[in-house]
Order: sequence, then C-alpha cells, then structure tokens
Amino acid sequence: MSLWPRLLAAAGVLTLAACQPPPQPDPIEEPVEPEAVMPTALDLIPAHWDALPGWSSNDPQAALAAFVRSCARWDNRPADDWLNPQAQWAGRIGEWRTACAAALMTAPGAEAARGFFQSQFTPIRLAALEPDSETREERGLLTGYYEPYVDVSETPTPRFSQPLRRRPSDLITVDLGLFEEDLAGRRIVGEVRDGRLVLYKERSEIEQQDAGEVFAWGEPIEVFFLQIQGSGRIIYSDGRQERAAFAAHNGQPYRSIGRELIRRGELEIHAASKQGIEAWLEENGPEATAELFGVNPRYVFFQTQPLTDPDLGPAGSSGVALTPMASIAVDTRHHAHGVPVWMSADLPELEGWSGLVIAQDSGGAINGPLRGDFFWGWGETAELRAGTTRVQAQWTAFLPTAVAQRLIDATPPA
Repeated sequence: MSLWPRLLAAAGVLTLAACQPPPQPDPIEEPVEPEAVMPTALDLIPAHWDALPGWSSNDPQAALAAFVRSCARWDNRPADDWLNPQAQWAGRIGEWRTACAAALMTAPGAEAARGFFQSQFTPIRLAALEPDSETREERGLLTGYYEPYVDVSETPTPRFSQPLRRRPSDLITVDLGLFEEDLAGRRIVGEVRDGRLVLYKERSEIEQQDAGEVFAWGEPIEVFFLQIQGSGRIIYSDGRQERAAFAAHNGQPYRSIGRELIRRGELEIHAASKQGIEAWLEENGPEATAELFGVNPRYVFFQTQPLTDPDLGPAGSSGVALTPMASIAVDTRHHAHGVPVWMSADLPELEGWSGLVIAQDSGGAINGPLRGDFFWGWGETAELRAGTTRVQAQWTAFLPTAVAQRLIDATPPA
C-alpha cells in the first residue's frame, strides 16, 4: 500500500460505538516483564569487557560528558517511551535513568569513567544481518565529518558570491509518526501548492526564485561543502564568529558532484577530493560551477547561533551538542540516539584506534545497520582527517544491564 493512502486514512475521523458492560471490580495486575524486541537487521552478540581492544587503557571521559548531555534530553520524556520506536532493542527511557543518574555522580578521571560504564552497562557486539541470505557482516563503513571554518561577507563580492540562506517560510516538514505509529521517526519535506503537499524546489529553483533570506555570502565551493557538512563556524571580515547551524533541507536527494566529475571523465577517482573539485571549479569558471552544483538538487538552509561554548560542536539531529571524537551519526532506522558504542577502526593517522562514542546525530547519506559518520571536530586537522576517513569499523553497543540481559535471554542458542 502506498504511503499517501495511509496518510489519508490516518487523517480521517472514525466514529465508534461502544457497549458499556456492568461495572466490574478492578483486576489485580501482575507485574509484566517487558518482552525483548529483537532487530531484524542486526545480530546482537554478548561480549566481555576484556574482549574490547584497548578498553582497559582508554580514557572515556569525553564520551561520558557526551552521554550526560544525551541524558538531559530524556529528562522530560515519559519513562515508558522507547529511546527510538524504530530501534526498540535499545530499550525504554526509564531503563536508562539509573545510568544517567550514576553518570552525574561519577568522579573525574579515566579510571572512574571506565568504572561507571562497566558498572552500568553490558557490552553487546553488533553485526549487520541479512535476514534472507542469513549472511552477517561484523564491520561496517565509517566515514568522517567536521565543522568547517568559512570566511563570509555581509554583502556579495566577486570572491564571496554564493549566498547562505535561512529556512524559507513555505518549506514544510511533516512528521509521519503523527499519522501512523509505525512511521515514527520518518519525515517528509515539501511545500503546499493549490492545497496539496508537493516536493519542495530543487537547488536551481531555490537560487532562481531567491527562496530563503540571505544572511551572508561565501565562496561557492566553501558554501557547497558547508551544506554537505550541515553546519560550520562562519567568520566575518571584522573577525566576528557565529555558527551557521543546520535548519532544514529541501527534501531532495543528494547527488555527489565529485562522482559526476568522475563520470564525465573530468577527474580521476583519486583526485575527486574537495581540493581537486575546487581546482576544477577555478579552472572552469562561474558558469560551469553553477551547472555542476545544479547536478545536486539537495539544498541546505541554516540558522545563525552564537558560539556560546567554542569547545563543543553544533547540535546533532538528537538536539545534543556534538563532541569531537566522541559523537557519531547513525541510521536511526536501526539505532537509538544516546547509546554508547565502542568502535574499533584504522582511522587516518590513528591506525588500530579504538574508542567510545555516543550516537547523537544522523544524516541523509548514513544508511545501514553498521553505517556510521565520525565527528572529528573543527579546524584543519579535523578537515583533513574527515576527508580521508573511509574505513571499516567494528561496533559494540553498551546497554543497561537489564536491557542487555533481556536481549540475551531472548536469543536462541546457536
């Protein structure tokens, strides 16, 4: 059944007639042990702390601070809410509150931080599962992203000719979970024309129709890559800084301009980096730049925010400020925000790296049960490392002991 009939059915008004039986005494309610909800695309394997490479010498204090920030987002949510209805294996809000309270009481120091995680959680190794073929993948693709610094001007100039725009007033985001419970977490973007919700404008139409207030101007390649990263620190000519934070996108699919240049034979695969694309744009001029950017219909709008804490990154899609090398973006069709994940991968300049991160963000290109995007932070080193991060990573989730035990008990013996 297509999505639109389901939305129309959900929006209808139903009239029900009910019979009222004679009053009965309230039944005595027995405590009900919550059932384990097993994921279909993930295999969950119990693990041991001593099997985690590098755990005994790791300093997880940054991840602990990131976890505390995720906990704060749960304060006003009901205890029986799932962390994520699409990833019910991660448990409910109330099952994480003991760990959140203990996190606030943890003393400083790496040993105390490790002790906190070991006392509150059980490690569960994750593998991607293909139910039809019953194949398992124990590693998944990990890329990297960062928060760029972008020089801007308040007025257009020959150098600063690409606008940064605020969210247009006619752009509408629809939370499908309001219409169908099994669509919780899914959203669509569009605009209303003649009383109907339709797809929003593509990149070229947005520029032609001047949709969205312009608040700054930047170099074309820098603004384009700012949209890919989703947020950045913008620097005005007088030295002022503020954050251009993600506000919305136009709902159109993302198309890689690097892959397009490779397809055209303009760049070799090894040269399709930001630097290689920038060199091609400078050589081919403004008209070729506009035409190439038009290949990607996705457009990102921003909101400006003060840099209240320069030691923290932008807010991820979970609403929590990202922590360098302690936050990752995940696919929320498979994972819940706030879950700690022990990762092992050969990162750029950090071969054999292992570390603890918190799932706090998501992204349009982050699709799959073991697909992650590693937040490096900001600055030149973060940019260089993010641009070369494309590795296979092993995942081990840390779950509250009761949640983990429920999953272990529900796992059939091998």
